Amino acid sequence: MQVVKPKTGSCEREEQIWAWLADVPDPEIPVLSLVDLGIVRGVAISSDGVEVSVAPTYSGCPATEVIEQSIIAELQKNGVQNVSLKRVLSPPWTTDWISEVGRDKLRAYGIAPPEGSMSKRELTGIKRTVHCPRCGVDNTTLVSEFGSTPCKASYKCDECLEPFEYFKCI
Repeated sequence: MQVVKPKTGSCEREEQIWAWLADVPDPEIPVLSLVDLGIVRGVAISSDGVEVSVAPTYSGCPATEVIEQSIIAELQKNGVQNVSLKRVLSPPWTTDWISEVGRDKLRAYGIAPPEGSMSKRELTGIKRTVHCPRCGVDNTTLVSEFGSTPCKASYKCDECLEPFEYFKCI
């Protein structure tokens, strides 16, 4: 799914703010920007400053506060002094919001991007197909449902024998 960033207008200032936010890396997977990850939901500019709407990846994500501080720091570094943040909980973030560019960056980094969407099939334990980000085959084995972060699982490729992480569908 190609995620189109929501816009509140077409002014150059808003475009510039989106460009700055596209340079802010995710603290857990720095190859992805917050825009690639799809958690920046909107930018609103007013005479009082800039409000950025952000959706946490899941409740309790340990990186949420770091992400919010990174947004403020990036915009202040670029001259935007009055920045406020709005946490958006509805609709909740899912891995469907990761852009195609973000999915390509994950693959190049050695992390298999989420395949498909979270569905009843995922919840009932029917085996999902996970492609190796290195050689591309789907002959892979789940090693652990938990990887280096709660949003990733550990897999190994049964062809090239390389271990890799899979970004779980949420």
